[in-house]
Amino acid sequence: MHQNTYLPEEFLREMQAIMPSGYDISDFVAACRRPLRKSIRVNTLKISVDAFSQRASDKGWHLSPIPWCDEGFWIDADESIAPLGNTAEHMCGLFYIQEASSMMPVSALFNNLEDEFRTILDMAAAPGSKTTQIAAKMNNEGVLVANEFSSSRVKVLHANIERCGVRNSALSNYDGRVFGGWLPESFDAVLIDAPCSGEGTVRKDPDALKNWSKEAVLTISQTQKDLIESAFHALKPGGVMVYSTCTLSVEENQHVCLHLKNTFPDLVSFESLSSLFSGADKAITEHGFLHVFPETYDCEGFFVAKIKKLGRTTPPSVKKRLGKFPFEKASNKIKQEVAHKLYQSLSIELPSQSDIWLRDKDVWLFPSALEEFIGEFRFSRMGIKIAESHKNGYRWHHQVATTLASGAEPNCIELTIPEARDWFMGRDVRPENQSGKGEVIIKLGDDVIGLGKWVGNRLKNGLPRELVRDKNLF
Repeated sequence: MHQNTYLPEEFLREMQAIMPSGYDISDFVAACRRPLRKSIRVNTLKISVDAFSQRASDKGWHLSPIPWCDEGFWIDADESIAPLGNTAEHMCGLFYIQEASSMMPVSALFNNLEDEFRTILDMAAAPGSKTTQIAAKMNNEGVLVANEFSSSRVKVLHANIERCGVRNSALSNYDGRVFGGWLPESFDAVLIDAPCSGEGTVRKDPDALKNWSKEAVLTISQTQKDLIESAFHALKPGGVMVYSTCTLSVEENQHVCLHLKNTFPDLVSFESLSSLFSGADKAITEHGFLHVFPETYDCEGFFVAKIKKLGRTTPPSVKKRLGKFPFEKASNKIKQEVAHKLYQSLSIELPSQSDIWLRDKDVWLFPSALEEFIGEFRFSRMGIKIAESHKNGYRWHHQVATTLASGAEPNCIELTIPEARDWFMGRDVRPENQSGKGEVIIKLGDDVIGLGKWVGNRLKNGLPRELVRDKNLF
C-alpha cells in the first residue's frame, strides 16, 4: 500500500463531484493507494499469443487476460533474480511492459474490423507502448508516423521501436499542433494520447499530484483543444481518431471532445465504445466515451474517446520550408542488387510494400506508403537502415536481422545463455568450436536477437548502443 500517496483535498472534491452514481470517494482513495498490478502486452510482430503463453507457463509466469486487449495480460512473475525488463523475452522484443488501461486506446482504434488503415498518425508517441501496439495491429504494413515533441524522448521511442521489430514507422519531433496545417487530411486514423495532468497515474507514482492545481488542469486543457483540432484537420474524411489521456478531470477529457464537436458540429461523430469489451458499460459516459476510474477495473485512471470525421475541413494555412530531401530512391537495378545480395548473404527476402532509398553510402528500407509524405514533411528517422555499401558489396545492419529474419534461415548461430548475456551487454562472443566468414544472424533459442560478423572464431557484436544492458540480466 502507498499510504503516502499525495491526494490534494481540492483534487478529491473535484473527483467526488464527477464520479458516476454508485461510486464512493473512499473506494477511490483506497484504489489510488493500492500498487498497480503489473501487466504486459505480447508483441505479435515477434511471437504469437499462444506461443508466448506456453513460454510464460514454462517459466512459471502466471498470466491473466486483460478484457480489452487480446494480446494483454496481467502477470505474476518472480522478479527476485532479474526484473521483467531484463529478461531475455523482453530484450528480444517478445513483449512490452505496458499498463493495462493504456492498451485501451489502440484497441478502440482497431475495434471495427471493417476499417483498413494504410496511414496512421500517433501524435504523442513516446515512449512507444501504443506505437508498437499500433505497428503490431498493422502487421508492419502501411506507414505509421510516430511523433514526439520532446527530443530526448525520441531516443527512447526509437529504442523501443527497434527492440520490437517495427519497420513501417517514420519518426518526427514536432509540437503536435503542426500536423493540421502541414499534413491536412492525410491519415486514415489518428491516435492522440494527449499530454495531461496525469491524475490517473498515482498508483505507480505516489507523488504524481504534488504539483496539481485546478489552474494547471485548465491550462493543459487549452493545449489539448489545440492538439485535437490539429489531429482532426490531419484526418481524412471518413477517418477515425482516438483521443485519450491518463487523467480524470472532465476539463481534460469530455470538455476537449465536446470542444471539437462545437467547433465542427456537422463533421464530428462520437463512436460509442460500449461494446469494446465485456464490462465496458461500467465506465461508459453519456457520449459513449470510456471514463475509467482506478477502482473500476483495478488499473490506472484513463479516458478514451473514438471520433469519426464525416467531411472535409479547411485547415490552417502554413508556409513550408523543408530544404532538400537528403535521400534518393534507388533504381530498380540497385533494388534488385540489394535484394540479391541480402538473400545471398543471409537468405532474407525484402518485404513487399517497401522501397530502397539511398543516402551517401547508407541503404535504407522505407515503407512504400511513406512516399506520399516525402516533400510534404520532415521526418527525423524513416523506416530502417539495412546496410552500408562498400567496394565489395554491403555491410548489413542489426535491424535486417531483427525486423526481417524469421530465425529459420540457414546462416544462423544459436548462442548459449551465458553468451547471450554477454551479447546483450555489448560484448563480442566466441562460440565454442565454431568460426566462419561474413555476417550471421544471432539467435537465443528460436529468437533472433541481432546480427554478428565473424572475425576468425569471434563474433563481432552489432547490437546498437541504445539496446545494450549492463546488469541484472536473465
